[in-house]
Amino acid sequence: MYAIIMTGGKQYKVQEGDVVFIEKLFEEEGSAVVFDKVLAVSNDGVMNFGAPMLETASVNAKIISHGKGEKIVVFKYKAKKNYKKKQGHRQPYTKVQIEKINA
Repeated sequence: MYAIIMTGGKQYKVQEGDVVFIEKLFEEEGSAVVFDKVLAVSNDGVMNFGAPMLETASVNAKIISHGKGEKIVVFKYKAKKNYKKKQGHRQPYTKVQIEKINA
């Protein structure tokens, strides 16, 4: 059984027991969170799709930790104009463990 959920403007395919890195949630570590934006659920090969969301489905998860991703370098440059700008970025994330899919 798996579900496709939407959080942080992105879609994730999750199963029970999965550990997923999602966009940062402003909840405490160790707290439970419910994802109610479920796009599709597969149960024993039978797919249920929403239009656009399934009304009765939800996914329960537990927040494990918060953190920041790998550093990326944003370098802007214009040729022959003496313009250079170097900037770094680390995207914050939340690590969650999927506990139950309610279909």
